[in-house]
Amino acid sequence: MSTLLILMSVFAAAFFWWSSARAAAERAEQVGRNACEAAGVQWLDQTVHADGVRLRRDHHGRLGIERSFRFEYSFDGSARSVGRLVLHGGELVSFSGPERATSVVTLH
Repeated sequence: MSTLLILMSVFAAAFFWWSSARAAAERAEQVGRNACEAAGVQWLDQTVHADGVRLRRDHHGRLGIERSFRFEYSFDGSARSVGRLVLHGGELVSFSGPERATSVVTLH
């Protein structure tokens, strides 16, 4: 009986880990896609890649999982640039990548 309980606990923990990792990846994809769209650049490969996972405390002192992701984008369609973002839970805590497009003024 106790072996069954241990197995169920292991499967529940594995499912929780997989589910939270999948939710974080979906959130990271949304952030990357929106940033590229706002900056007027191409979001390449239509995906993000997990870069790292660690335990870290948030600004309230609660321990949680921090996941980092990278994605690629292009200004001209040929050169690739790398963007990075970090999520703590579902909250974006760090971002580097394309910036919002600004209007360019040309002087004649």
